[in-house]
Amino acid sequence: MSSSQVTLLGAIAGFTIYLGLPLGRLRSPSLRLRAGLNAVAIGILIFLIWDVLTHAWEPVDDALGKRNWGTVASGSLVLTVSLGAGLMSLVYYDGWIARRAAAVVRPAGPGAAASTELAPRVRSQASSLALMIATGIGLHNFAEGLAIGNSAAKGELSLALLLIIGFGLHNATEGFGIVAPLAAEGERPSWATLLVLGLIGGGPTFLGTVVGQHLVNDTVSTAFLGLAAGSILYVVIELLAVARKAALKTLTTWCVLLGLVLGFATDAVVTAAGA
Repeated sequence: MSSSQVTLLGAIAGFTIYLGLPLGRLRSPSLRLRAGLNAVAIGILIFLIWDVLTHAWEPVDDALGKRNWGTVASGSLVLTVSLGAGLMSLVYYDGWIARRAAAVVRPAGPGAAASTELAPRVRSQASSLALMIATGIGLHNFAEGLAIGNSAAKGELSLALLLIIGFGLHNATEGFGIVAPLAAEGERPSWATLLVLGLIGGGPTFLGTVVGQHLVNDTVSTAFLGLAAGSILYVVIELLAVARKAALKTLTTWCVLLGLVLGFATDAVVTAAGA
């Protein structure tokens, strides 16, 4: 299999994310449907946190077994810093968005009306969550693309192919996770918005495949996985707050379980490949 063929398959694996995105254009979903979609997304994202951190910790775990303390120290530091950066950067970003929104809604001073009219439109909370989910999944998918490219670079083409199939299945469910906050709030995104969200979430799989064929580096992979885990964790916290407002505990719990099962089911091919 040529390098261009591996890259093409990596692109296909990434852009299967568009299979789940059209769900965001559901017209006037009911409260129970919105709550269910939100909860399934939580389940999928909880699985992703486990999956991402497991892969991020593997190099450190291997180094611990070999008593390679230098690798343990450097790997732990990279994971801790990247995890904190992925989580806290979104906390501060969300705070900045909230302050900006407050400034637009409650202007002060004699020139306030004019400045409000000229102020940029602030994204809704649901749109911001969808963007954050896409970003977190994009970071995760870049690391997955690195795994595909690394396998191909090492001559392990059968493993690379199985990874492409497995990650493609993953991305199909991740697309649904991205648009769940929009569906939960009854917002109907445009096709252009879905296109951008898909590029943010799925495009990095293609980029990672290209980079991974020329760069085999555990530290880089760990850093991206840490960033992904931190950002996904923040989004899960936000989605849980949305779920609590819906006050449909039984439905929410069943749908979170369904999301977890979907995550593990789509990971089956990757696990069978020994990744």
